[in-house]
Amino acid sequence: MSPSIEEQIKTIEDEIFNTQKNKATEHHIGKLKAKIARLREDLQKQKSSGTKGKGFSIKKAGDATVGIIGFPSVGKSTLLNEITRASSKIGDYDFTTLDVIPGVLQYKGAEIQILDLPGLIIGASKGRGRGREILSAIRNVDLALLMVDVYDIEKLSDILQELYDAGLRLNQDPPDVVVTKRGMGGILINSTVPQTQLSEKTMRSIASEFVINAQITLREDVSETRFMDAFSENRLYVKAMVVINKIDVFPRQEVEKIVNKIREQGWCVIPISAKIKVGIYELKAAIFSELDLIRIYMKPVGKTTDYTKPLILRHGDTVEQACRKLHREFVKKFRYAIVSGPSAKHPSQKIGLDHHLKDTDILTIVIIR
Repeated sequence: MSPSIEEQIKTIEDEIFNTQKNKATEHHIGKLKAKIARLREDLQKQKSSGTKGKGFSIKKAGDATVGIIGFPSVGKSTLLNEITRASSKIGDYDFTTLDVIPGVLQYKGAEIQILDLPGLIIGASKGRGRGREILSAIRNVDLALLMVDVYDIEKLSDILQELYDAGLRLNQDPPDVVVTKRGMGGILINSTVPQTQLSEKTMRSIASEFVINAQITLREDVSETRFMDAFSENRLYVKAMVVINKIDVFPRQEVEKIVNKIREQGWCVIPISAKIKVGIYELKAAIFSELDLIRIYMKPVGKTTDYTKPLILRHGDTVEQACRKLHREFVKKFRYAIVSGPSAKHPSQKIGLDHHLKDTDILTIVIIR
């Protein structure tokens, strides 16, 4: 009987452990790690295809979707109820929430869907509990709120590991690596920037586990992990921030030390107490900011500006995105637009579809009647 995928992975891990690490073995170890990455992806596909039952049924709504992620009993349901109109069951025992509970956060004219996801457990990425369903739901969010207790802060590293093992890459852009498969010619590697982390020999060894013939173009100085990620089909790049709950039970100075330590690692961190409503306003503002949402105030031709219900777009969006969100025919019938505000060179500037809008712009769209 041929060894299972798990057994193959264990054998390769043992080989890596027993291999002396030096320049001469660098490419060999890289190849072994790539083989493990490929096998784990195969294992995930195998288990996903064999999963019985239905996953969570989530219909995306509003201007963006945010998922609250954490281990059981960290206060996810309390937070959801505090910042939205949802009514999620609350209890002081694990697994109070057994399904995804949605709510809507209304902030600065935006309607942001907030999902209270069932608690993760160690081994979720391997299918323990409802791990695969929870992690699948996370793949549909625009922002992940990683929620931990102030007195159990080490659980954050466990959450990060589970998400990483499930193929989620938080607060990262996809590697700037283009892989073009070919019919013949082997593996050809080109780079537009100096490569300081991997030798070409190591890159060829890693690439050979995923492709036979391909042209690979690198536009960043890649690490071993990011180079392997470039070949994976299941990697997903999601924005994330950290929410530290129950700060009311901890000394203020200790909370500040914890927050500063996590912020030093590059995270947006908001300390709160969902129970006594501390830090809730700051959290709402941070969610809006991390989602890169902007407000566009519409001024119909011949009418006054509507400041009551802004059009919600994303930072970097153009007039074309605004047209598509307003009406599917607006792009086809577009003549020109007029903008005043931060993105305009002067008041009432005449612009086209490719103009990039900014927060609090005032926009008029003129179409063919």
